[in-house]
Amino acid sequence: MRRLAAIFCAMFFFAYMPANAGTEPSVTPQQEARAVALQKELRCVVCQGESLDESNAPLAADLRRLIRARIAAGDSDEAVKNYLVTRYGDFILMQPPLVPGTYALWFGPLAVLLVGAGIVAFVVAKNRGKAADI
Repeated sequence: MRRLAAIFCAMFFFAYMPANAGTEPSVTPQQEARAVALQKELRCVVCQGESLDESNAPLAADLRRLIRARIAAGDSDEAVKNYLVTRYGDFILMQPPLVPGTYALWFGPLAVLLVGAGIVAFVVAKNRGKAADI
């Protein structure tokens, strides 16, 4: 009876053990700190509003493992970023570079704000003239 209970417990343990247990690359505390800093600079391509460090998406977990593996293999932070930018484009960067392709991203909100302020100023000036006539 004890043997049957031990076999049942072992089957239960292995059935619920994560499939990727033990597949994390081993990194030193310095490498882990580099990985976390990089994860904060990179955007989750699924969530889009969160960094890889904050995201709970499965793809973000895969990318975090990839970052740790590349750092453990000896890649520099820039090499890891360049690899991910090559694979996913500038969108993966939390702060994309200022290039002609991203001008709308950088200056679009300011342009909308200025246009809105201009419209408000025009309407206020127009209504002041009407109020003075009355």
